[in-house]
Amino acid sequence: MKRSFSSFALLLITLQAIQIIPTAISTTKLVPADISKVKAWVAKNINDFNDRKSNDSKGIPRIVLDELLASAEDRLRLIRVAKDGFADFTTISDALETIPKDNKRRTIIQIGGGEYWEKITIKCNKPFITFYGDPMDIPRIVFNGTASRYGTIYSATVAVESDYFMAVNVAFVNSAPMPNVNRTGGQAVAMRISGDKAAFHSCKFIGFQDTLCDDRGGVDELIIQNTTIDSVAEGTGVITAQAREHVTEDSGFTFIHCNLTGLGNNTYLGRAWKQRPRVVFAYTYMGHLINDEGWSTWKFPEREGYASASFPSFSDFKLIY
Repeated sequence: MKRSFSSFALLLITLQAIQIIPTAISTTKLVPADISKVKAWVAKNINDFNDRKSNDSKGIPRIVLDELLASAEDRLRLIRVAKDGFADFTTISDALETIPKDNKRRTIIQIGGGEYWEKITIKCNKPFITFYGDPMDIPRIVFNGTASRYGTIYSATVAVESDYFMAVNVAFVNSAPMPNVNRTGGQAVAMRISGDKAAFHSCKFIGFQDTLCDDRGGVDELIIQNTTIDSVAEGTGVITAQAREHVTEDSGFTFIHCNLTGLGNNTYLGRAWKQRPRVVFAYTYMGHLINDEGWSTWKFPEREGYASASFPSFSDFKLIY
């Protein structure tokens, strides 16, 4: 996903649920192996929003949302964007301009179907923003930035630097062409996420190299659930490049109930981009594209065995050929 050494790493990531949170996954309430039971598990282990804002029947405080988020969710603002003009704005960028700095309200930008040719950066002083697309006509936000023109980090079609961002039913696309294996600068990010406490539901990320960039990959826990990752690497491909530096850091990527598909047979689950990367795949189906070795040390053979990249247990995944 991020800064892969392959010339063509990922084409399509279809996410049902992805979250970026500031702490590691709790091991006290394990996600069930049967995906059909996940919704029931969520209902049991994650309190309803309204329940998390009040005390229980005995007056004992519940585990509640942080005060900033609870306050923001109580004061919603809706902005409509549509290409046909029957809305508040015709571009997402114009809608974002109306959101004040140091925003304290959950602001939902409802986006109509169609393609929006825009390069968007949501600065850190504009939190609590939601992009909401029509599930029957998912909007596509498209741009063609590359590392050779902008630098990898700034090539993103959409960059989110603020906290509490959410996107639902939106496709984030970097339309730059498949890079030449003999040239540098072909990285083309579709989404860069730098803020904390972000969530994506039923979204797509489309691009050829460095498609999804968690810009705080060495700091936060990235949880990807019920997701299909479709690789189009014609040579060597890599799905993850996690940036943990020390074993004491609570960071890593966790894939739960995912599906890895694509071309070829030489795609690695991850590479040792930094000293102590940590990536976990649980209850994940893997197609013939995954290299038998699983993990790559990339250009650093001395990092062999240093990565904490694992499967929770053998029964948690199936390797399909």
